[in-house]
Amino acid sequence: MPRVVVFTGAGISAESGIKTFRDSDGLWEEYSIMDVATPEAWRRNPDLVLRFYNARRIQMRKAEPNEAHRALARLQQHMPVEIITQNVDDLHERAGSENVMHLHGELNKVRSEIYPHPQYVLEKDEIHLGDLCERGTQLRPHIVWFGEEVPMIEQAARLVSKADILLVIGTSLNVYPAAGLLYHAPYGCRKILIDPGDNSAGGIFRLTHIKQSAGNGVPAFVNELIRECESQGA
Repeated sequence: MPRVVVFTGAGISAESGIKTFRDSDGLWEEYSIMDVATPEAWRRNPDLVLRFYNARRIQMRKAEPNEAHRALARLQQHMPVEIITQNVDDLHERAGSENVMHLHGELNKVRSEIYPHPQYVLEKDEIHLGDLCERGTQLRPHIVWFGEEVPMIEQAARLVSKADILLVIGTSLNVYPAAGLLYHAPYGCRKILIDPGDNSAGGIFRLTHIKQSAGNGVPAFVNELIRECESQGA
């Protein structure tokens, strides 16, 4: 039974109506990334940062998983699948997927602006200045901002290093260090990129690029993989 590791980027969530900052020249919902998604932005104007992520959280909770999310959940019923995502939404989980690693944090969680642990699941839509953790410090979104370390990157690299099939979805492979995960795939690993755009992964050995949207390409590939698995098991 092949071990499948899936690496998803913003493109899979965009098809559920969640916009990305790369859609419009570095603007994210009309905000500059430097004003809402960096440690400096937090220190300069935490109220703006909180309002920005409150709006993103409300948007996320109105969005629904699409056919690509549901296809990956279906694949887990047939073979071991682990998902690494750059996305901070919960659409994989709501589609039914388990074993989801969020490299860049989660909109549904908050933590202290000082202490990285613990993280708290946020039941309400918004957090505000004056909302404190149990240690008495201001809560901030549990998001890895630009300029911060990605704490899960080594664990993600270990997952990729054990993959028989590496399925990459909805990413231009331009954001590092996450894009560098592909270089950890073992020799002989089957590597597939499903994304309609061009990519910068020319140096990845034996990478098959399916130039389709996630909503079209992922269900088709998953169905093919399930048929392969069933025929080999027959």
